[in-house]
Formats: sequence, C-alpha cells, structure tokens
Amino acid sequence: MSTVQPLTPTAPVAPVAALARPTGTFAMVAMDQRDSLRTLMAEHAGEPRAAITDARMTDFKLAVAAALGPAASALLIDGHYGFRELMDRRLLPATCAPVLAVDVLTQEPGGPVTDTALDTAVDPAALAAEGVRGLKLLVIWRRDRHREERTELAARFVEMCRSAGLASVLEPVARPAPEEESAGFDLDGAIVEAARELAPLRPSLYKCQVPSRGVGTVGDLAARAARIDAVVDVPWVVLSQGVEPADFPKAVEAACRAGASGFLAGRALWTGALGAPDVRADLRGPCADRLGHLADTVDRYGRPWWDGTAAGRAGGTA
Repeated sequence: MSTVQPLTPTAPVAPVAALARPTGTFAMVAMDQRDSLRTLMAEHAGEPRAAITDARMTDFKLAVAAALGPAASALLIDGHYGFRELMDRRLLPATCAPVLAVDVLTQEPGGPVTDTALDTAVDPAALAAEGVRGLKLLVIWRRDRHREERTELAARFVEMCRSAGLASVLEPVARPAPEEESAGFDLDGAIVEAARELAPLRPSLYKCQVPSRGVGTVGDLAARAARIDAVVDVPWVVLSQGVEPADFPKAVEAACRAGASGFLAGRALWTGALGAPDVRADLRGPCADRLGHLADTVDRYGRPWWDGTAAGRAGGTA
C-alpha cells in the first residue's frame, strides 16, 4: 500500500474527483475492449476467434472487475460485455468508480479500430443516477481531412458529460494517415499535435499514448512526455496500448515525472492472466500486485488532478 498521505485540493470538487485516489492521482483499469479482447483471448487459448463467445468475454471482464476493482480508483467498461452485470451485481467497491465507454467502434474482425462515433442511445443522466461516474470516448486521430469532424465529435462528448455532471475521459489515439504509413510516421509528434488540437476542449481527463511506445530510459521518456504536458492544461493520464507490459511501469513513472496524473490501462495489467492455468488466481495475485505497484508509482510521482489545470499549476483554482 502507498505511504503517501492524501493531499488537500485547492480547486472545488469536480466530477473527475470520483475517479481519483485520495492523493488526487489515478490508477484506473480499462476493461472496455471489444473485438480486440476476443482476438487476445483466442490467441492465448489457442482457439479460433469463433470459439470465444460473448459469455466468455463478459465472464473475463467481470473477473477482472472483482479482482482489480478493490485496488483501482476507477474501472472502464463497455456497454456490450459486462456493464449491466457489473452494475446490477454491484461488483465494484465504493472506492472504484464505474466509467462507461460510449464510443461506437468501426473495426473489422481481428483488425484495429479505424474510426469511432458517439453512441447517441445512451442516457447520461440515467447513468449518473445509477452510479456511473464518468464516460469515455475514443477518437482515432489522423492528419487527414476529417480532423474538424473529430474535434466536433469530441466537443459534443465533453458537453454531454458536463451537462450530466459526469467526468469526461477523452482518449485520442494517433494513427498515421495513408501517405504517412510508407513515408515514416512520427508518433511522438502526432501525440503532441493531437493534444494541442483536442485538449483545449477541456475534458475532465485527457488520456493519451505513451511517447515512443515506452521504449527508452525514464529520463528520455519524461522529456518526451513533457511536450504533452506543455500543451495539455487539464489532468492527463496514459494508456498502455502499444507498450510492452514490462515497459509500462517505467513509462508510467516517466509520464508522471513530466506532469501526468496516472494511468488508465488494460493490457499491461491483465493480459498475463489470459494464459494462466487459473485465470482468477492470476488476476488476484500477479495482476493485482502489478496494479498495486503502479498505484504506488502514481502516488509518488503523479500530479494531483487539482493541480492539473493551468490555474492549478499557477496556484489558483479551476
């Protein structure tokens, strides 16, 4: 357990506070993967994708929630696999806020997500009433002619959350435009450019990729992450997609040293359990231990959410 004492916020309590640890940092578990989880489960089980039923995916998601929820400050899940069971069975402790993904994914079976839209069928006010504390939107960001449309999509999402009193977690993932795939793609530059474009929409929490996919020393990665911090004046966290699980603890420390407030990660936390003889035992053991160590890291190095705005960094209130 962390020995860091809770801090006192200098800003009024905001919806994002419900997703945070007492220290104002974030140690959140992502369990909103859909077709990509089916692919992962099939690979680790040595079975065809068709053998991974919706029920098996839901069962794994609920097992992750039960095992990691007690050590997480929030858990992100999708509406297709497990959300209703999670809420009806009250699997999460009061210290772990439920966050619902409201992105509709464009994704070929077995392939990457190529685009997203906002699920207009959700009722944010009703979700807030039953205990959901935040919503998440994934945006696939590219240097192409659709940038303005994506910005408008993200803006609608942030306003939807704000109107319902829910935390908005905006997750831009930078991908190369077709002409960049052969010419060489500057991932770190694209992460910063996406942040410069979308962070001014002022989501409650900005979730972004780790620079250089977590490859490099803590000092190198922190210097690269500082470029993100320079253009984001809301609290921000990193995701684990694209980062080797062994590199993720180093990446989290580097990002937090540069100004991040923690992480919202999935694969780096629970992928190892997929190939374990006893999945639940592995989730309760090595996976929970990994989450605990990462939580200690964000408590030690992370910036509290109330200091994550420009006003907070200057000593004012948000």
